[in-house]
Amino acid sequence: MSPDKVSKRQQRREQMQRQQQRQRLILIGLVVLGAALVVFALVYPNVKSVGEIITVTPPTLPNANGLSLGDASAPATIDVFEDFQCPACKSFTEGVEPLVIENLVTPGKARYVFHNYPFIDGNGVASGGESDQAANASMCANDQGKFWNMHASLYANWNGENQGNFSDRRLQAMAESIGLDMNAFNDCFNANKFRTDIQADFDKGQKMGVNGTPTVFVNGTQVGQAGKIATYDEIAQAVNALNPPQ
Repeated sequence: MSPDKVSKRQQRREQMQRQQQRQRLILIGLVVLGAALVVFALVYPNVKSVGEIITVTPPTLPNANGLSLGDASAPATIDVFEDFQCPACKSFTEGVEPLVIENLVTPGKARYVFHNYPFIDGNGVASGGESDQAANASMCANDQGKFWNMHASLYANWNGENQGNFSDRRLQAMAESIGLDMNAFNDCFNANKFRTDIQADFDKGQKMGVNGTPTVFVNGTQVGQAGKIATYDEIAQAVNALNPPQ
């Protein structure tokens, strides 16, 4: 075999070796990059800033007891089904609820009962979406006697549906802002301790005909027009009809 042929064969062998080495390096680089992306996806949600948390001071509420307000023996019971992500629920809470509490609940005409109805996530209760986790956080706050504080904090920090406002870390920050025992809250929240209770409220709403939020009932009868927020006047009319004139 001539020296030229040996030299060319050696060159091809060296070229193939270099090519194989480059391919191995590219493969290793892709594996490292993939691993880095996975680590980033897992770590980033736990290190990024939760953003501003608006701290609220809830008003004094009459006979707050769990998810209810007012005299349990009042002639009328107002049942309200809400999803904390629902923009109409925020409007109702800010515009209608204070009037109901001041004029109907405080004087003893009605008892007011909140029910979790987290439907916006669309995958059933406890799917892990923002509606479900907000309901979860509210019930864990209730476990420490501060449901209405969390109720106020959730709506104060609302800024659209599925925008990350009710991410787990923001919900935990809200819990801290209202003075909860965070070890107890986190244990409750991570275990979804009150999933069954939330599901029971959701099922109750479905049986009563809830197909959107907020939906309001007075002694089991729906108030207002379907697809519209019940007004204070509509609720007051239904409550006053159950209270004998003084």
